[in-house]
Amino acid sequence: MVDPELPMIFGFVLTIIVIGLTSGYLFNRQHHHHVERKLEMKARTAEAEAAKAQNADTDYRKLSERVQVLERIATDGNHALAAQIDELRALDAIEDRTEAAS
Repeated sequence: MVDPELPMIFGFVLTIIVIGLTSGYLFNRQHHHHVERKLEMKARTAEAEAAKAQNADTDYRKLSERVQVLERIATDGNHALAAQIDELRALDAIEDRTEAAS
């Protein structure tokens, strides 16, 4: 003999299991989406930091080159600097004469 309430109990248990599995699936999907977004944000942050470091390195190299030029100018004898300035003036004079002739 089958108890008449047994199908109703079975239906209730089955409903609870379906609701539980659906909720678990939705929670798991949302969790994976969250983890994906988190990793994407970390990757973007790392890319931005790498670009920033590269720009800082470029700026550092430019500044280093400028300091080297200034050190060279400061340590060279004044005669070498004066000779370079005179050469530049001579080039400017040649350019001025060329432009005036045109």
